[in-house]
Amino acid sequence: MGLKDELEQQISAIYRAKWDERDGNVVPGDNSLTLGNDAVKLKATVLYADLADSTKLVDSYTAFFSAEMYKTFLHCAAKIIRSEDGVITAYDGDRVMAVYLGDMKNSRAVRSAMKIHFAVLSIINPAQQAIYNKSPFTMKHVVGVDTSELFVAKTGVRGANDLVWVGRAANYAAKLSSLPDAYPTYITKEVYDVIIDELKTSNDSRSMWEAVRWNNFDDRIIYRSNWWYRVS
Repeated sequence: MGLKDELEQQISAIYRAKWDERDGNVVPGDNSLTLGNDAVKLKATVLYADLADSTKLVDSYTAFFSAEMYKTFLHCAAKIIRSEDGVITAYDGDRVMAVYLGDMKNSRAVRSAMKIHFAVLSIINPAQQAIYNKSPFTMKHVVGVDTSELFVAKTGVRGANDLVWVGRAANYAAKLSSLPDAYPTYITKEVYDVIIDELKTSNDSRSMWEAVRWNNFDDRIIYRSNWWYRVS
């Protein structure tokens, strides 16, 4: 059988096969799904943390300097995500995706985002500037958070496969993380409406968030913030 015949046969099988889907309460791993039409449904919150201006970074600085910026950002983001019981589901170059399930999932995801901002401002940048004190580079980033039902399936071929996360939260969180880095955290209204009060209002009663129209997408209301949450 030639490659074309094999591809046609497999694509036809995918379109014709009945889906085996089930509700889940844990983030599925590689071994919990098959390459067939097998899926898990989850009610989840998704976080995408993205290093800003990475193209300019790699074009303007040495490879080892750029690699150190990637490594420090992703290390801090990953450790913070895990400290808030998020599950890292993918690294994609200069960004990381995480999924949060269960009680307080939205608040834990948003607190993660605000802790990542603290880490960039108070840990990464001071350490980088202490070593590279003549460099004009200052790390910036954007985190996006959304919540929805997700449909998780395995894609690829045997020996080279990964999970695909189908649903609004995965798509919107990724799009939010691509917004301008003048604000490091963007969340949807569905997330904002259910997070705890200490993540909405400061001790002196100032709002931590600004509601704006997502006018380069579908004009829905989203929230953006410059506030951070201390990592201790």
